[in-house]
Amino acid sequence: MSDVHAGRRSRLRARSAPAQGEAAVVSRPANVRYLTGAAPAGAVLLVGHAGQDVLFGHWDPSQDPPGPRPVDDDGLRTVVLPDEDDPAEAAVRQAAEAGARAVAVEEHHLTVARHRSLARCVPGTELTDLGCAVERQRLVKDEDEITALRVAAEITDRALGELLESILVGRTERHLALELERRLVDHGADGPAFPTSVATGSHSGLAGHRPTDRRVEEGDFLTVRLGARFRGYRCQIGRTFVIGTSPADWQIELYEVVFAAQRAAREALTPGVEYREVDRAAREVLAAAGHGTALGPVTGHGVGLEIGEDPRLSPAAMGRLGPCVPVTVEPGVHLPGRGGVRIDDTLVVRSPADGGPELLTITTKELLAL
Repeated sequence: MSDVHAGRRSRLRARSAPAQGEAAVVSRPANVRYLTGAAPAGAVLLVGHAGQDVLFGHWDPSQDPPGPRPVDDDGLRTVVLPDEDDPAEAAVRQAAEAGARAVAVEEHHLTVARHRSLARCVPGTELTDLGCAVERQRLVKDEDEITALRVAAEITDRALGELLESILVGRTERHLALELERRLVDHGADGPAFPTSVATGSHSGLAGHRPTDRRVEEGDFLTVRLGARFRGYRCQIGRTFVIGTSPADWQIELYEVVFAAQRAAREALTPGVEYREVDRAAREVLAAAGHGTALGPVTGHGVGLEIGEDPRLSPAAMGRLGPCVPVTVEPGVHLPGRGGVRIDDTLVVRSPADGGPELLTITTKELLAL
């Protein structure tokens, strides 16, 4: 993987340093990990103009994962700083000492106070904005990244499938969420990709619901949203079930509407399609059924080293999907006081010639009565 990370830094260097002598300082943790393969807490990466890349941080060489080496195989040097030193300040100083006339920093990640502190460190060097250059580079995933996402999805499907085989009535949302997260780790995940949501009864269908001590009861809708994190890469799945022998008519009707909306959005995932067209595909189905205002601000989003990456599949989103971009498709409807339905999947955009969108989360979307 060292060659992969070196190649990523080279591409960033070509895009962000058109003038000779410029350098980039990357401080956002997910971006540091993307470019180096590791992100010790607080570490900052200097991408120099001539391949002089340095990772600054405070980590202990004996920590797990292992700490830095003097020079990595891909030419990345690491510097362990005293606890009182700011890695970002050390990085901009190093760039200035190497002759950089301008240093690009991630202004969207830095606080105003920290940015001012960096400027004071290098009074003769201009600080420019790197913007979201690394995030844009992260948008399209390589096959190693997609493989990690596939494994994360397999772990997630397995954990959810095991839960569905257990007795659910009488157990609390909180207990079920904790059990799911334990199962993710048992099956090889680094941890959950995001806080697991289990929602039952009137809570079901709520986006971002935090589990409570409400107990599962017969006749409830049960909505579960979870994901595994594997080698840093995160996936997401959401499913809705009915507790009892058979769902009520209103539950069947609502489920079919959300399922149709989710299917329409999934089918719209083709290279070249506008982000907002994917969102529109789901919203039109819900609007036709009288639930046009029920869908939240986005129908889906990118995933990778973070669970909420670009692109955003929303009504105002600008841009077009490319191949090898993993996204979620997650429409939902919540009826206040009654409950609701959410169906989330993680997919990778593929061309029709390659079989269309690749579904990573394969747990059945049939409305099961548990």
